[in-house]
Amino acid sequence: MQPTLLILAAGMASRYGSLKQIQQFGPSGETIVDYSIYDAISAGFGKIVFIIRENFAAEFKEIFEPKLKGRVAVDFVYQEMDAFLGDHAVPAERTKPWGTAHAVLCAKNAINEPFAVINADDFYGTDAFVKMAAFLNNDCKPDVYSVVGYELGKTISEHGSVSRGVCEVSADGNLAAINERTKIYAENNQIVYEEADGSKHPLPANTPVSMNFWGFHPSVFELSQGLFSEFLEKNSSNPKSEFFITIVADEFTRRGIGQVKVIPTSAKWFGVTYKEDAPGVQASLSALVENGEYPDNLWK
Repeated sequence: MQPTLLILAAGMASRYGSLKQIQQFGPSGETIVDYSIYDAISAGFGKIVFIIRENFAAEFKEIFEPKLKGRVAVDFVYQEMDAFLGDHAVPAERTKPWGTAHAVLCAKNAINEPFAVINADDFYGTDAFVKMAAFLNNDCKPDVYSVVGYELGKTISEHGSVSRGVCEVSADGNLAAINERTKIYAENNQIVYEEADGSKHPLPANTPVSMNFWGFHPSVFELSQGLFSEFLEKNSSNPKSEFFITIVADEFTRRGIGQVKVIPTSAKWFGVTYKEDAPGVQASLSALVENGEYPDNLWK
């Protein structure tokens, strides 16, 4: 059975200011995620599942359904605020989705095979998809998940802070711990992360970080549902709380359920966290096309 690619595209893009998931950056009008889908199909993925919000579903489907028809199976799943809440209610003041792990959980009924998870607005590179496909086809089990580890210094935006899952890797290449740092940036020739209280802590440029490129067995859905229930007990009244994938991965390892293999890559990330990132993304994609790594029209 071919693996599935789950694409997280339900975010609010609050720092970007518009729906960056469908903004055109490539020479023939491609979005960033077009390149991820192209790489995934080339690596042997058999299905694409988009996690989106219903209020922009029509626009989203109009863009992606025609270009992918006949190339790969496609499904669309909605991340709604009231999904998997049980007896809990959505706080009246909450305006954003519950987070990346909740988005994955919303795909529970659409995926029955090993699958990868990516963000719609990040460029990951061919190497990462080839390595992830090999993992999902050969090594993925109920007690063995994976994450692609990027070098922190190759994932920083020049235009503001970024969120990264900072990884601690054991000697045997497995994830020992992961901490979501939501404010990482370069300052005075070093990289730092800032805590809520304003304190700053340095991070080496070669620190492995997650860019939300995960490899999961379908067993992750049951685990996530249980952890989300625990999360709600503590955080349901907090309108800004988020149930991150890093929470699931950390509990998976901390509770001894299984291990997360860290798949290293030296690829340079690029993506669109801020409007100012857009010209750099366009230039990076143009360079890849000029170097022959991608055709000038992906879906021609």
